[in-house]
Amino acid sequence: MNTSEHTYGLAPELFGSWNGPAIGLMDLDAFFASVEQLDHPEWRGKPVIVGGSPEKRGVVSTCSYEARVYGVRSAMSSAQAKRLCPEAIWTPGHFDRYREMSARVMAILADETPFVDRVSIDEAFFDISPGRFCDEHPIQIAQRISQRVSSLGVTCSIGLGCNKTVAKIASERDKPRGLTIVTPGTEHGFLAPLPVRAMSGIGAAAESALTRVGIRTLGQLAEASDGLLSPIFGINTELVRRRAAGLEVSEVRAIDAPDDVKSISNERTFAHDLTDPNDVKAAIQLLSESVGARLRRRGLAGRTVTLKLKYSFGEGRTIQRKLAHATDDENVFGAVACDLLASIWTEGMHIRLAGVGVSDFGPDPHGIQTDLFCAIDERGAMASDKRDLAVTLDALRERFGNDAVSFGRSTRFGGDLVDPAKFLTQHAPEDV
Repeated sequence: MNTSEHTYGLAPELFGSWNGPAIGLMDLDAFFASVEQLDHPEWRGKPVIVGGSPEKRGVVSTCSYEARVYGVRSAMSSAQAKRLCPEAIWTPGHFDRYREMSARVMAILADETPFVDRVSIDEAFFDISPGRFCDEHPIQIAQRISQRVSSLGVTCSIGLGCNKTVAKIASERDKPRGLTIVTPGTEHGFLAPLPVRAMSGIGAAAESALTRVGIRTLGQLAEASDGLLSPIFGINTELVRRRAAGLEVSEVRAIDAPDDVKSISNERTFAHDLTDPNDVKAAIQLLSESVGARLRRRGLAGRTVTLKLKYSFGEGRTIQRKLAHATDDENVFGAVACDLLASIWTEGMHIRLAGVGVSDFGPDPHGIQTDLFCAIDERGAMASDKRDLAVTLDALRERFGNDAVSFGRSTRFGGDLVDPAKFLTQHAPEDV
């Protein structure tokens, strides 16, 4: 099938000059379901749902476009999906196969440009700015990427613009098989009429707060005063405003560029001191969830786990444990962080801040060792049987917002910790 092209500000056949950065976002269409239909030709043209069992309180990971006609959506409960589409074909998913196909797609991007930033298993930014790597027109490169991905048996939608925010929003304008191009100088006109939720990072809570002060579109957000935005976004106010105006400056690093990040961590100061062991462990697990997502986004895995606590009387303790081998799985290092808790805290002590960090990203000088409870995956990293679920949740939150799906433990904090990436933005230290 042909890729539909929507070019904002320039007809694609004119191929006028492109001045400035050209950042693309490639998003594989209904990826897991598309791979299942590729591998099961008899399922093509039929509603396919990848997710947990409707009988066991499962969640839809993704579904084919045929299932979406019935109202089925990612992150929906499987029980509701079954009610909407009782004739759907269900599969729990085959994540090894999805990783294999994802690697082939990412190889196409790497063949076109060395500047690729993989966001998740089915999504990646790429930089095809004229003169940075080659002089071919960005639109031609984007078209070729779309065609090459289709030759694998799956399809993608691509947004192309001057920065990551514009590219991300553009990639969602025309699905599936879309190619939406926002040419240099037309960013404001493209973004201004769109609702604020179109911009990643603005979830339901921020949208509600903006609506209360009369801000409903990105154009209004770009022009809003500090007095209106600071109570909502705090220190991120200017960054949010620039993104809404299309003025963000983005960097896509070379695939083989050295990563100078030494550790990735997240910490939280609580509105009320924590004293209950279940609350403390739930907070540590949620902090670990954010760290795990950031590790996977950067393609990092570390061997040292750090737990940091500060008490209400001003003192603090930090403790570390070195693992047998690296991991990016919060189900592994989060459990270690909870295990470390007993060494620096006893029940009844008031905790006002908790933090979790992972470091030691270099190659393992001792080689790969085995573990009784975790497997070693193809990357040579330690992973639990829940890592695939974590990767799926990464993709769901990136696509539908960070509060699209959460674990029950987050309800302990009245919604305060439901959105790991949001409180990460507001409270976490920078990766160092």
